[in-house]
Amino acid sequence: MDTRTPRRRVSRAERERQILDAAVAVFGERGYQAASMDVVAERVGVTKPVLYAHFGSKDGLLLACIARARAELLEVTTTAAASADGPEEMLRRGTLAFFEYLERREPAWTLLYSESTVAGEALEGIRAQQTDFIAALLAVQAPDADPQRLAGWAQVIVGACERLALWRGRERTVTSEQATEYLMDLVWTGLAAAGGAAAQSSR
Repeated sequence: MDTRTPRRRVSRAERERQILDAAVAVFGERGYQAASMDVVAERVGVTKPVLYAHFGSKDGLLLACIARARAELLEVTTTAAASADGPEEMLRRGTLAFFEYLERREPAWTLLYSESTVAGEALEGIRAQQTDFIAALLAVQAPDADPQRLAGWAQVIVGACERLALWRGRERTVTSEQATEYLMDLVWTGLAAAGGAAAQSSR
C-alpha cells in the first residue's frame, strides 16, 4: 500500500509566483546571462518545460519579473500617498515607500539596471508609470500649473530618485529616510514656491 502523502496541486497563479521568486533570486545571484532556466526550474522544483509553458523564454521570464516589480511598486507608492494628509506628506510618503520597496526587493532592482539590453523598454515603462503618479501628486500642490510643467517636474523627481537609489546601492549607510529627506530638501521648497506663484498668477 502506498502511504506517501499526495503532492498538493498548485494553482497556475501560485506556480507563477514561485517561478518569479526563484528567477529573481537566481538572476540576482548569478546575473541574467550566467543564470540558466535549469537552475530556476531546480530552485522551484519543476521541470524546465514548465518554465517555458508559463513564460515562453528566458527573456520572457525576465520581463515577467520586471512587470511584477512594476505593479508592486505602483501599489506601495499609491497606498503610501493615499494615507497622507496634504500634498507635501503625499510626496514624502510616496518617495519613502519607493526607497523602502527598492531596499526590500534589491535583487529585482539590481536586475533591472544590469540587463538594460533586455529590460530597457520595461524600465522606461516603470519610469513613465512613476512620472505619471508623481505628476498627479504635484497637481494637488499646484492645480493651476501647466500640465507640461507638472510633467517636467515629475521627470526631475523620478530622475533624482533613481540616482539616489543607485547611490544608496553603493553607499550602504544611507537609509531610506535619509534619501527621502535629501529629495524633499530640494524638491519641496521649489514646489511650494512654484505653487504659490501659480496661485498668484491665476488671480
